[in-house]
Amino acid sequence: MILRKLKSFLFIALAFATTTMAQDKSDWQNGVPEGCTSITVGKKATFDGSVITSHTDDSHRTRAWMSVEPAKSHDKNSTFELFERSAYDSLRMPTYQHKKIGEIDQVSKTYQFLNTAYPCINEKQLAIGESTFGGHEELYSEACLIDCQRLQQLMLERCSTARGAINMADDLLKKYGWRDFGECLTIADKQEVWHFEVVGPGKGKVGAVWVAQRVPDDHLSINANASTIKEIDLKNSDYFMASANIFDVAEENGWYNPKKETFRWNYAYAPKSRRSMASRRREWRVLSMAAPSLDLDPTAKDYPFSVKPDAKITMDKLVEIFKDYYEGTPFNFVKNIKQADKDGKEAISPFANPFMPYGMNNLFGVNGGWGELGERTIARWYTMYATIIQCRSWLPDDIGGIVWLAQDNVATSVYIPVYAGTTDLAPSYKVKARRLGYTRTSAWWAFNRLSTLTAQRWGDMRHDVDKVFVPLQKQYFEEQAKIDEDYLSLSKRKRRAFLTNRSIELGNEAVEKAWEVGDGLWTNYDEKF
Repeated sequence: MILRKLKSFLFIALAFATTTMAQDKSDWQNGVPEGCTSITVGKKATFDGSVITSHTDDSHRTRAWMSVEPAKSHDKNSTFELFERSAYDSLRMPTYQHKKIGEIDQVSKTYQFLNTAYPCINEKQLAIGESTFGGHEELYSEACLIDCQRLQQLMLERCSTARGAINMADDLLKKYGWRDFGECLTIADKQEVWHFEVVGPGKGKVGAVWVAQRVPDDHLSINANASTIKEIDLKNSDYFMASANIFDVAEENGWYNPKKETFRWNYAYAPKSRRSMASRRREWRVLSMAAPSLDLDPTAKDYPFSVKPDAKITMDKLVEIFKDYYEGTPFNFVKNIKQADKDGKEAISPFANPFMPYGMNNLFGVNGGWGELGERTIARWYTMYATIIQCRSWLPDDIGGIVWLAQDNVATSVYIPVYAGTTDLAPSYKVKARRLGYTRTSAWWAFNRLSTLTAQRWGDMRHDVDKVFVPLQKQYFEEQAKIDEDYLSLSKRKRRAFLTNRSIELGNEAVEKAWEVGDGLWTNYDEKF
């Protein structure tokens, strides 16, 4: 035991002494994170009683491959390794490398989990989404060890409820510290969903500062790279939790004066995030699509933490929201890219698309993308993968938890079901595509190629994609109800085999369709783009 503690101390000391670069910001611009979107829905706000969390991994570098990591038993001397992420450009495409900086004690048994770039569900229907909000840079500490991706894995390997995951995070972060910038983890289980926002303890310190707010059961909420938790009431433990140092750190740094103001977490710990139009516009759009009756101001600085939707939230509605790029609003990126038709009437050009590379934004004067910190859509061309996760209390865990998983830009993709009990994935989902470069063996490349092609003549080609994927998605959702019913009659062994086979079968089908539709675009639009 003494040797293990000494080993852990040496790792901490080495990390503090030798690491000179803070956590990588390759997916940031002008000091602002502009990546992932996470939408959460309470069980009384969904069409079937599901608790929902979600995530779009909007990144230029994170990995596209994924795997199912089995439940494991560990020896008493086992450890969990901790890493720091940094940009890596020596492979075929930009990616990240992960350098070991330490280790902590492992527990005796860990749960099975789906190992996406940000691990997202375990066999107990604990599910997590993620969105970076940044916060005060001076809170980042190289004396700490645990980053976002590793904390999500630890939660899924060790916990079965959202509250349990938050309490475990508090224990581990007190001891080993938060080595990352401000993050929001949207943590769901079979009964409830919480937003857990966390920042570092300050340069040279070990620990973390965090707050968590529960989404009311009849509400929908969103995090879009900006902190959204405001006033808190720690006496109401059913809806709020926080680290013991939440007020002290803010006071010590001059971010909160209890004699003059009401404490608001987001303005104390991440005020810059509230200035991001890229974040606020997404918040407005998601909340407005769920509850148009509220008539929210699209230029407001703050929105409610959560809203009661006008109608129960369905899977179709969530797909619609995640595919959105402000079409039909004054904020449509391409509304001014027009051309005259044969009758001389101006209309948006079929070549105009909301997923233009940044250079094309400059060419057409579109304030979209990073450089100007202007608008950005919910759907993004640099999404690696996306999840919409249902946690369903009335079903056994192995089928009750469903990760609806899409590859690349969700506006031209389709979600397949990967169950909490799925033990393997289609081979193409496990290909390390960004390391290899373009390959027909990769699910991500199938959808990446399709989205890139479709953007070349978006006004026309998107309809070709929708003709295939909209009914296919509807079919997958409709089939699920029958599968839920039939599944319960199977033995546990047969159930897991059935779920795994379905995830693999639909994964193969979706990828085959993506290649097929893409090939059709090459043929049908030859010399038209």
